[in-house]
Amino acid sequence: MFKSFFTKIFLIIALLFSCEKPLTDSSKKPPLSFTDVTENAGLAGFKHISGAIGDKWFPESMGSGCGFIDYNSDGWVDILLVGGGSWTSKSTPPSPSLFLYENNKDGTFKNVTNESGLGEIYTYGFGVCVADYDNDDDDDFFFTTIWNNYLFRNDGGFFINASDGSGLENDSLWSTTSIFFDANKDGFLDLFVGSYVNWSPENDIWCTLDGSTKNYCTPELYSGVHSRFYQNNGDGTFSNKTEDAGFLPSPGKMLGAAELDFNDDGWPDLAIASDTQRDLLYQNNGDGTFDEIGAISGVAYDENGRARAGMGIDVGVIDKSGKETIFVGNFSKEMISVFRHSNGQFFEDISAISKVGRPSLMTLTFGLFLLDVDLDGDLDLYTANGHVQIGIEDAQDGIFYREPSHLFLNDGNGVFSDIVPLIGGALSKPIVGRGAAYADYDNNGTLDILVTENNGPVHLIRNNNLNNYLRVKIKSINSNRDGIGAKLIAITKDNRMIRKVKTGSSFMSHSETTTTFGLGKNQMVDSLYVYWPNNKVDIFLDIQSSQEILIVEEKTN
Repeated sequence: MFKSFFTKIFLIIALLFSCEKPLTDSSKKPPLSFTDVTENAGLAGFKHISGAIGDKWFPESMGSGCGFIDYNSDGWVDILLVGGGSWTSKSTPPSPSLFLYENNKDGTFKNVTNESGLGEIYTYGFGVCVADYDNDDDDDFFFTTIWNNYLFRNDGGFFINASDGSGLENDSLWSTTSIFFDANKDGFLDLFVGSYVNWSPENDIWCTLDGSTKNYCTPELYSGVHSRFYQNNGDGTFSNKTEDAGFLPSPGKMLGAAELDFNDDGWPDLAIASDTQRDLLYQNNGDGTFDEIGAISGVAYDENGRARAGMGIDVGVIDKSGKETIFVGNFSKEMISVFRHSNGQFFEDISAISKVGRPSLMTLTFGLFLLDVDLDGDLDLYTANGHVQIGIEDAQDGIFYREPSHLFLNDGNGVFSDIVPLIGGALSKPIVGRGAAYADYDNNGTLDILVTENNGPVHLIRNNNLNNYLRVKIKSINSNRDGIGAKLIAITKDNRMIRKVKTGSSFMSHSETTTTFGLGKNQMVDSLYVYWPNNKVDIFLDIQSSQEILIVEEKTN
């Protein structure tokens, strides 16, 4: 039956074969463990700068995102870090806002910020999103800041500030999250930019925890700033279609955005995490417009009808239902939100059923993403945690400024258990966690974790787990070059795995777009379905495990 689909020639190129032999005996599988390799990897010199000098200005508590990017197109992911910034009105030297570390292919990285054209960027930065927006086969990225945002075009490993003349140059609102996605499926990636609040040094509000000393305020005291939607014109420029596309009005205070297709109609929808405002769900109408249905769908508020303080967000299929589930990291005393699509426009709250809710109640979750951390075929959940108020433990029992990560393992049925208290190690170290992303930085098949701290270091956490896997990189010819929006389904003798190729997600961060299927003890993928963004379907049979393959879409007339 499957062979009937092979009416055309498709190219599958093996890029990487693991030096590890496929596991055949589960007894040989080592315990799940992680190692902080930051220093050995050459990243210990990085430190995020919040700009704090005692005034407790509101943006200083936010931290920044991080990302993986293959800037030189060599098949090894590099690391892109946001350095934060300093206040130019103060008598402090300017602090670089971006740092790029090139992968040396031996587990280490070298700082190539200056050589790549990013060394003279001085602003107050927040987030990054990576994509090939001009379809020229290399990774570009968008950089959000408290002032003017930047669009960086990759020119052979050198980044050019392409903001001027792009249609994005007048975007001067405090921007946080961003996501590239092909909203109208014309083959060019559009851009959604979420903004936060209306803040300036002049309107900073005096707040306190102890009644006498200034501390950071909550965003509830500031008015939100609306999002923007930019349509890609296909010539390197964008047009502001925010109102025409239905993204106005919006409450603002957005910190995370994730692509999904909850109704499985082939059109990309957007889920938005908002801080102290209702979370949003934009349904794509398939005609260049969106309807915001968060309240109708049940994802906008908690069970008491109250808006939560949403930070990071991700979406994925976590159980045998085949339906997408939305995860949102929230403030302390607000458990992580878990919404599984049920039918039509409706989602059900499964925070308690999934057993994610209670363990996350007291932590403040920023970075958040789904990944198959143990390569057993189902998606697990990682969260980066840390509070915004220094000294919060003195004011509230059970709440801490520095917090360990959560790593929730999925039992295959969408029920999770946090293993960090059991395994200890690198993930149990209390940090002021903010941005978080994942990638296979050492090309051994396992997914590693990158997490930033506010006004602190970055952490590269190597995943020591071994299991069989298949990694799939796709290249679209008829749609956007990265294949953003494509759905991949891998079938083995005992599992059916659904994954989406996407940008964005987490907290102002970018994970790799290569898709990893954990195969457990299976040494073969029986069939792999690739649903391209243009609705074409390719099917491949009998693919050996423990390799990375590139699938190139055949050009159509």
